[in-house]
Formats: sequence, structure tokens, C-alpha cells
Amino acid sequence: MAMIGGGPGAFIGPVHRIAAELDREIELVAGVFSSDPARSRAGGEAYGLDPARAYGSLAEMLAAETARPDGAQFVAVVTPNHDHLPSARAALAAGLPVISDKPMTATLDEARELAAVVEASALPFALTYTYSGYPLVREARARIAAGALGKVRKVVVEYPQGWLAGPAEGKQAEWRVDPARAGAGGCIGDIGVHAFQLAEFVTGLHVTELLADLGAVVPGRQLDDDCSVLLRFNNGARGVMLASQIEVGELNGLRIRVYGETGGLAWKQEEPNTLTLHHLDGRSEVIRAGTGLLGPDAARRTRTPGGHPEGYLEAFANLYRDFAELVRGGSAPLLPGAAQGLRSMAFIDTAVRASAARAGWTPLSI
Repeated sequence: MAMIGGGPGAFIGPVHRIAAELDREIELVAGVFSSDPARSRAGGEAYGLDPARAYGSLAEMLAAETARPDGAQFVAVVTPNHDHLPSARAALAAGLPVISDKPMTATLDEARELAAVVEASALPFALTYTYSGYPLVREARARIAAGALGKVRKVVVEYPQGWLAGPAEGKQAEWRVDPARAGAGGCIGDIGVHAFQLAEFVTGLHVTELLADLGAVVPGRQLDDDCSVLLRFNNGARGVMLASQIEVGELNGLRIRVYGETGGLAWKQEEPNTLTLHHLDGRSEVIRAGTGLLGPDAARRTRTPGGHPEGYLEAFANLYRDFAELVRGGSAPLLPGAAQGLRSMAFIDTAVRASAARAGWTPLSI
């Protein structure tokens, strides 16, 4: 693969590289790691690449790599949000499949444009909604689809963090509070969109309406850093999505609970190897990763025996494994793609606009 972004000082670039190479199906061979040619070269050196393949511009990289007999076979876009559309569009135009960091783009209009480009190209395109790669998240989805909870009635998904409770200046990913680079959504576009995607992924349902209350709590901040959103799903179920980056002491506390007619389940990202299933008769069942209790999809995405924890990097690697299968011409039906990306951007756009207008219940429209 070739990488766009992820240069010196970036958090997510090394994560993509580690995840992509974990199963030895993919190798990072080239990239343009910064808009600054000198920093791009430094990024290539840090990744241990051939200096000739650490390029000074995207156009240079695409021209050189597509001309090489051993050139990159796909591109990973790991830039701030405002660069997702131009980077992905250029790579697809050059004939290269794309896997991109979330959200899909900076704005809904850009997402619509990129979705049209993806459809016209007929090339593989995926988004790294990391948490859908966890084995027990896949297991939760499979059990709900098989009727383990009966009809879903209630969905509660929370994503608390505390790292932006104070000033963002000098912190990693400071760009996330800058509308010019992040887009219209702050917390809602950074982690709220993960919670939204997880809720739809696990339940197999679609949000049809929402009631949003977004706020910029830290004085002077232009984008939201605290979000509360009520949800209504297409089967009549109700839900709530809470996301915040100002909750002091919270790290990465993504959690989902789903309740149906005959049962409920719960999963936490900070304890990802445990899924709890509750039954109507009062019994609770604890399902562990790496055991014989998992269905085929979750089992295929587990690398170690029970009691040997797997986490964020392995979940990320599962998405790259699925994407490698797509690039080879196979299928990966649970890998988030343009359709999920477009729905997620519509969620961000609708929540931001509805909250600002105090519009109450608002349809979620693509």
C-alpha cells in the first residue's frame, strides 16, 4: 500500500501501518506523508522506506507508483478530514482502491461527491470504523441478527473522553477543533460518528430521526465538544447517543447496550474481550473472546486463545484483512464502505444543523 498523511508526529499513521502489516498480507511501500516535502521524506525514513518512494506531492506519488511494475496496489488516506475527498478522488482516478480514515469527508456535500466517484470507479473503497472490527462486536451483531434479543427496543451507545477538557493547543490532533480542517462537527464528527456507526452496525437497524443537543463547553471553542442525541430507528426502537471530550478522567470509554423483547447485551471498548448477554429469566451469560462459543465470523477474526487479550490494533487489522480480500477480488460484506460513510456524514450534518436551530426531532436524510 501507499499512504497519504501519517507523517512525523501523527498518531494514526503508525496505527494504520501496524494494522495493515499485522497479518503479513500487506506491506507499506510508498507514501506522501506530509504536504511539506521535507517532512514527507522524514516520514518515509521513519517508516524505513526506500527514500525514492517518499514523495513530495500526491500527484508525484500517483504518477510514479502507477508507472512502476511493483507499484502500490491501493492507497490509505490518513489525513485530516478536509483532505479526504481530494486524496481519495485522486487515487481512485489513478485506478487505485482506497481505504480511508473516518469520517468519510469534512462535509455531507463532499461525501455525496465522493460516493459518486466511488460508484463510477467500481474500485474497492472502505472506511476504518475500527470498532466494527472487534470480534465480539461482530459476535454481538450476529446474535442480534439471529434473534437472540428478540425485536430490538432500545439502544444506548456512549463514547466519553476527557482529553479536550482544557485547551487543545499543543496537543496531538489539534486540527480536530479547527472547522477549516475538521468540518462542521467537532466531537460529533470525531467520536460521535463512531458511536452512531457502531449502533447501526451492531443492531442492523437504521436511524430515521434524531433530536440533537450539541455544545462547545470550553470557552472560545468553535466546534462542539459535548453531545447528546436521541435516536429513533426504522423498526420503532428508541436510542440515545452520548459523546463527549470534556469528561475529565475518561479515556476511550466507548460502550454499547442493546435491549430487546427477550434479552439484552453489553460491550465496552476498554474491556473488548467480554460480551455480556442478559436473558429475560434473569440469567446473564458472559461470552469471552478466543473461546469455542463464538460464531464463524468472530472466530475467524480472533488470533489468540482465550485469556490472551486482543484489542484496538487487532480490530484495526481485521478491517485491513477484509480490505485485502476486496482488493484481491473477494468479498467483505461487513467492511464499512461508501454507503456507511454517507450515512455517517448525514448523521453529523443533521445533528449539527438541528442542534443549532433547536429543531427538535429531525429526519435523518441522505
